[in-house]
Amino acid sequence: MPGNALLTVYDKTGLDRLAWIFSKLQIKMLGSGGTAEAVRKLGFHVVEVSEYTQVSEMPGGLVKTLHPRIHGGILGDWNDPAQQKYLEANGIEPLDFVVVNLYPFQEVVKADSANLRKAVDNIDIGGVALIRAAGKGAFLNHRVVPVTSPTQYESVVAELERKGCVGNELRQRLAREAFVLTADYDRAIRDYLMGQTR
Repeated sequence: MPGNALLTVYDKTGLDRLAWIFSKLQIKMLGSGGTAEAVRKLGFHVVEVSEYTQVSEMPGGLVKTLHPRIHGGILGDWNDPAQQKYLEANGIEPLDFVVVNLYPFQEVVKADSANLRKAVDNIDIGGVALIRAAGKGAFLNHRVVPVTSPTQYESVVAELERKGCVGNELRQRLAREAFVLTADYDRAIRDYLMGQTR
């Protein structure tokens, strides 16, 4: 293949299987702080997002992946001469896999609905932007594979083991699931905040 994968996950369940297949197929892994550390502990090579973007993470992890080198790599079309010129001039590499899961907003408010600050702290911004970009990229350029839950890892690993790539059918199914996820996430935030009276 090989290609590039971005990994930035709150829930690190099953990360070993995904990192293993990416390593086996020589797919370069980029990881945000905590995810990169987890991948390294599993024994695999990973490049820190901050090293790739040349911008350090904002304290508290507030801004990690909101950068043109990340989103350009997801949305860019290397078959479009104008885009290719821009992408190459800015050192932007294609991101073929976007592995993201979100801060557990729903679980946090279910456990402690009275704590508004904690709820707001658990509204994921960069992760939702990545998922939407990857979902769009899956349909726009038939290249990007959005992976938004550990429950999806095995189907991705199985297809990569069998074919060395992820086909259109699985890619588009994952993209549809990505948009369902972000819609449900935003709805949960709306419902919670509409119920706050202070």
